Amino acid sequence: MGRITTVHAGASVKPSKLELLAPWLRLQPWFQGDTAHLTTVGNFRFEDPAGEVGMDSLLIESRGDIYYVPVTWRSRPVAGPSDLIGQADHSVLGRRFCYDAMTDPAFIEEATRVIVEGDTNTEVHTTAGEVREATVRVKGNGIASNGRLRAVRRLGTYYPGRAQLIAHWTHNGVEREDVLAAIG
Repeated sequence: MGRITTVHAGASVKPSKLELLAPWLRLQPWFQGDTAHLTTVGNFRFEDPAGEVGMDSLLIESRGDIYYVPVTWRSRPVAGPSDLIGQADHSVLGRRFCYDAMTDPAFIEEATRVIVEGDTNTEVHTTAGEVREATVRVKGNGIASNGRLRAVRRLGTYYPGRAQLIAHWTHNGVEREDVLAAIG
């Protein structure tokens, strides 16, 4: 993938991503964890071709289960069906609105493109010129499919279609390959 995502070196978000996600996770029917004990065990990013939407994907562990939680970050509220998770203050960008990426048209379009084209996540650079190594590498399997993009929210639970986004990563010293999303 030729795309590069730039993030602000040394920036902070308040509340933290996990603090912002905890109340929302409690309301999700697929979440069976304990929001008092959340740990980010991996992440990757996609780049919005328009440069407007931050696309962040987190792998979060709770009670031994790992959840795929993709979110989008916007500078203003979105009109339409997107599911607002909450608001946070970014130390450089100011107020940000965090959405469930699976309801955000920009994320759905980019993730679908990655799957169908057999593309990968973006390379992440900081404003200080450093390259951040990806903790999760994802790749689409290059299969075109009609249907809706669906996430595998709790890893290992089901595979909703043949056109898939596949993660390669290491957890607790063990190499893993997990389907994160599929079209079908």
